[in-house]
Amino acid sequence: MQVQASPSFLERFFKLREKETTVRTEIIAGFTTFIALAYIMFVNPNILADAGVPKEAAIASTIWIAALSTMMMGVFANYPVALAPGMGLNAFFAYYVCGVLGLHWTVALGAVFFSGLLFLILTISHVRQAIINAVPQNLRVAIGVGIGLFIAFIGLKGTGLIVSDPATFITLGNITKPETALSLFGLIVTGVLMAREIQGAILIGIIATTVLAMVLGYAPVPHSFADVISTSLPHMGETFGKLDIVGAWNYGIVSIIFTFTVVELFDNMGTLIGLTSKAKMVKPDGKIENLDRALNTDAVGTIFSAIFGTSTVTSYIESATGIAAGGKTGLTAVTVAVLFLVSLLFAPLIGLVPGYATAPPLILVGALMMSDVEKVNFADFTDGLPAFLTIIMMPLTSSIANGFAFGFISYAFMKTLSNRPREVSPIMWLVSISFMINLFMRS
Repeated sequence: MQVQASPSFLERFFKLREKETTVRTEIIAGFTTFIALAYIMFVNPNILADAGVPKEAAIASTIWIAALSTMMMGVFANYPVALAPGMGLNAFFAYYVCGVLGLHWTVALGAVFFSGLLFLILTISHVRQAIINAVPQNLRVAIGVGIGLFIAFIGLKGTGLIVSDPATFITLGNITKPETALSLFGLIVTGVLMAREIQGAILIGIIATTVLAMVLGYAPVPHSFADVISTSLPHMGETFGKLDIVGAWNYGIVSIIFTFTVVELFDNMGTLIGLTSKAKMVKPDGKIENLDRALNTDAVGTIFSAIFGTSTVTSYIESATGIAAGGKTGLTAVTVAVLFLVSLLFAPLIGLVPGYATAPPLILVGALMMSDVEKVNFADFTDGLPAFLTIIMMPLTSSIANGFAFGFISYAFMKTLSNRPREVSPIMWLVSISFMINLFMRS
């Protein structure tokens, strides 16, 4: 008689057996997500520095908020999803609020704080959940497909396979460029490993591309102790608690906070729908398990991002790389969080992984997420056109929220003007009107 080993604490806490995964798989998935997301530690501080935020403090606040909010997502919500200051939201923070409007970065942090409080109120009152549950199934599927295209588009830009062009907006890049050739190497290697169902294929592909780049002299090789471990840790003393709540309130918080709230609400909503669908966390009735906890984590993370001194935190689409590597539970997120904390020591070494090595996995994940397009109902044009606009506007405008806006608005009007107004719920109309207001305010 064979005695079955009792489950470990990690297996029980994160329900690994129930999710049909293992500790090893989850840790590999966490490493994979972290490597794909590590760029935020360098990109976000540079953007915030353009707004006047002290750079060393911005580095520290970026890493700390990413670590703590991701840890919360893993432990509290049991989601394999990483959080960090959102791209796009940080640009809005630095280049519009602080640049165009000319507000001090401390006032912008005050606006982020208010938006976090609003997120929390909407979550506790179940308004955010009601909005997500009101999204028609056809649009839900389109959201996942659109995010897949958006991810792939980011990856293609990162590899250099597509570049800007004044005549056609985008065109094929120079495939003989060393960085692009190395990305193509990583794309093929990782794709073959995935086709052969090799565990940790994405992580192996990233490491192989980085090592080859170092051997060929296109990526820096560590030569000293200082190249591997920081001699002094970055700290956030210059940004912690510096938010100017009164200044944000006195300026007239409606326009700024409305934009922060709408963009973050639907960026995060779209990301969570896409990621939880890929991680098979959506129940047969369309409900997403532990959604309340995930949204509460996001709201609290946003509040603390303002306190720490960085722009709004959000769920990251790069988490899809870890999910593709097998991540299904919060242990993946906890692994990412621990690696963020460790990165405070090893920031120089992590920085050696070039962007073109982490770009191919995004293309592959986009390809995987495209598989759901067959579930979109294009036969009914009142469903098909909104789904198409949702899908196409995400990559072409580099915004998940814009895909939502055009999808929701067109859905409401297509159904109503086609004599099918009962198919549009009051919540859908409310959301669509909010999007229209937001689009006009940004024009």
